[in-house]
Amino acid sequence: MITRELLAPQSIAVIGGSNNIHKPGGAIVRNLLGGGYEGTLRIVNPKEDQVQGLRVFHHVNELPPTELGVLVIPAKLCPETVEVMAREKQTRAFIIISAGFGEETAAGAEMEQRILDICKEYGCSLIGPNCIGMLNRHHHSVFTQPIPKLSAKGVDFISGSGATAVFILESAVTKGLQFNSVWSIGNGKQIGIEDVLEYMDTHYDATTDSSVKLLYIENIANPDKLLFHASSLIRKGCHIAAIKAGSSESGSRAASSHTGAIASSDAAVEALFRKAGIVRCHSREELTTAGCIFMVMTNTRQPSPSAQRLSTDSQHPLPIAAQHPLRFAIVTHAGGPGVMLTDALSKGGMEVPKLEGAATEELKAKLFAGSSVANPIDILATGTAEQLGTVIDYCEQRFDDIDAIAAIYGTPGLTTLYEAYDVLHQKIQTCTKPIFPILPSVHTAGPEVAEFLAKGHVNFSDEVTLATTLSQMMKTPPPAPMEVQLYGIDIPRLNDIIHGIKENGYVEPQTVREILECAGIPMVPEMVSRQKDELTAFARRVGFPVVAKVVGPVHKSDVGGVALNIRTPEHLALEFDRMMQIEGATAVMVQKMLRGTELFIGAKYEERFGHVVLCGLGGIFVEVLKDVQSGLAPLSYGEAYSMIRSLRGYKILKGTRGQRGINEQKYAEIIVRLSTLLRFATQIKEMDINPLLADGDDVIAVDARIRIEK
Repeated sequence: MITRELLAPQSIAVIGGSNNIHKPGGAIVRNLLGGGYEGTLRIVNPKEDQVQGLRVFHHVNELPPTELGVLVIPAKLCPETVEVMAREKQTRAFIIISAGFGEETAAGAEMEQRILDICKEYGCSLIGPNCIGMLNRHHHSVFTQPIPKLSAKGVDFISGSGATAVFILESAVTKGLQFNSVWSIGNGKQIGIEDVLEYMDTHYDATTDSSVKLLYIENIANPDKLLFHASSLIRKGCHIAAIKAGSSESGSRAASSHTGAIASSDAAVEALFRKAGIVRCHSREELTTAGCIFMVMTNTRQPSPSAQRLSTDSQHPLPIAAQHPLRFAIVTHAGGPGVMLTDALSKGGMEVPKLEGAATEELKAKLFAGSSVANPIDILATGTAEQLGTVIDYCEQRFDDIDAIAAIYGTPGLTTLYEAYDVLHQKIQTCTKPIFPILPSVHTAGPEVAEFLAKGHVNFSDEVTLATTLSQMMKTPPPAPMEVQLYGIDIPRLNDIIHGIKENGYVEPQTVREILECAGIPMVPEMVSRQKDELTAFARRVGFPVVAKVVGPVHKSDVGGVALNIRTPEHLALEFDRMMQIEGATAVMVQKMLRGTELFIGAKYEERFGHVVLCGLGGIFVEVLKDVQSGLAPLSYGEAYSMIRSLRGYKILKGTRGQRGINEQKYAEIIVRLSTLLRFATQIKEMDINPLLADGDDVIAVDARIRIEK
């Protein structure tokens, strides 16, 4: 529950406020006063008569009605204080900085629950406990520094960790990134990250609200809620980037299938972010760089259609980079950074096109001898501010195959940069192509950079971090459709099959076949039997060569339970006798021998997330290279194509060295059908289809295993 009293209180009481600004109680009062809070600020402290120039109340009982209470007192005193303020002082919002609750002890959890119950009874908002507070343009109820520059169009930042929030703010402030609000949710007993997103989504006004959200997440309590509101905000025109920390603990967990070994909780997070359209970051620098990139795009004056592809476009079902690479002009007076940026952009799937023709020669004549205009455009260390502006004008007006401009401009300390940065300021305000300022001399030219940032700009001091973050953003697909389509899945038959399975574990091959038939997934002809004569007759019927596989052991190859290219009945008989001697063997499966590109599809059920679906190259590729992409079931066709085309080995699937590519449409269709089937079969905990064989227009399942837990 997020109330008006939390966001814009007319009165605030700091319970535990003090004169010692080196402690949380004193620092919060300092930040509230320094932030220009316009309401009534009250302090409660039993040992002081005056705190930072304000009259002090010695007990909460002495307070007049107060809208927001900020508690910086021992945990054991918090429940009674909240109750008194909620019942007698009409307080309808609380920020509890204090620690020592559910994050530490069972007794602390009981106190935390009591506070939650009181807030629920009186309809109060609760931030925390165990947090650094929150700040917005109305009040700075945090005890930490730095306080970033606040703006209605700055970013909204929500963090599950107070200390990490401070470090992220440090990173952002040095880049000039401005904020609209900062939320530190602490234990998130009432208001978690999902709840803040829900409020921002349901109250979103594109004309007044920030369109950029940054998240630091340590625990996703409600994946469905996060998915719904994040994707809803993005569809409304917002941009969201997030770090999800602590997702790899299950990556080394022992598993009985390829999918189980690969699909960790981190794969579930990856799939959730992909489905929602959230840009995933892995460091503080990446997160704040993503925020700066979003702000550049948001503030660019009527960006050209090609440059707008940096923004989320729900009309495109594929990652932007798969549609058309973003084309950069690099303007620099130092060759090295220009080369490093070129390499990083190219590696990330973007282009630095060669510039040539009459306009290029015309530009070269306006620069000093020795300058290069091929792209990167190197105006040399002696290049002037005027020349910088001229080059940007040509990139904006004369070079049609340029979507965005990166301007690298620093100093070895011989000259000041005020004039150059003023030119950059003017061009950013007027250009329709986004300009990314890379000002590396943050120490040597500190005053000049500070003046540039004070005008509302951001700075990407490291060109490679900019390029790698841009690459991640370009590969992030738009939000997936929310509705589930059945695609002809036979749900009644699926339910009957699963109902008829009596034991947990891996099911028999015939049952696997029946389940896949419910999804309309084509399968290679096969027979399972304990009778040698039946299998020989089947092999004659479908035609040699055939494949024989042992039934029983999970990892058939590891126990010598697979024989390929069997061309005669006699060879089949020998392999049958050998496989039936393998420990755990219950039967032998014979399949028609097929050839083609080996593909892989897997699925694993993750608690709270649902099924994580994986796709990639099959056979040894999935075992050794683990080149897979993940998605959250159910998947749309756009998501399936996005997963396929994001594989490192996608060029193999397209066809290389004269080999024919696979039928990508059929591969995507199987992924979609399987994911939809899983939506109605939560009892399926793990599944492998490995390999799927793609040959010409056909994509056929050759081997599959399914583990059921009811």
